[in-house]
Amino acid sequence: MTYIIAQPCVDVLDRSCVEECPVDCIYEGKRMLYIHPDECVDCGACEPACPVEAIFYEDDVPEEWDQYYNANVAFFDDLGSPGGAAKTGPVDKDHPFVAALPPQNQE
Repeated sequence: MTYIIAQPCVDVLDRSCVEECPVDCIYEGKRMLYIHPDECVDCGACEPACPVEAIFYEDDVPEEWDQYYNANVAFFDDLGSPGGAAKTGPVDKDHPFVAALPPQNQE
C-alpha cells in the first residue's frame, strides 16, 4: 500500500509534502509530483502537508481521480527505484496521462 498524488497537484508542484517526507520518496515530474510506491513507508506525513489536498492513501483516492494510481506507479517504470528523490532531482517527464492534460487553472 502507498499514498497517491492526484489531480490537484497538476501544475501546482507546491513541494510542502517533499519537505515532510522522512524517506525522500516524492519525486518531481514536469507537471506534478509522484510518490514512489516501493520507497514509501506509509507514514502519512505528506498528506496533511499538502496545501491543495492532492495526496490520498491508495484506498481513499476519489473515484474521479482513480487513474492517478496507475500514473503514480507507472511513472517509475523507466526510473526504477533510485533510492531517493533528492539525488535524482526533477525528472523531465510525466506519465502520459498527466502530460496530455490541459493546463490546470488552480486558484
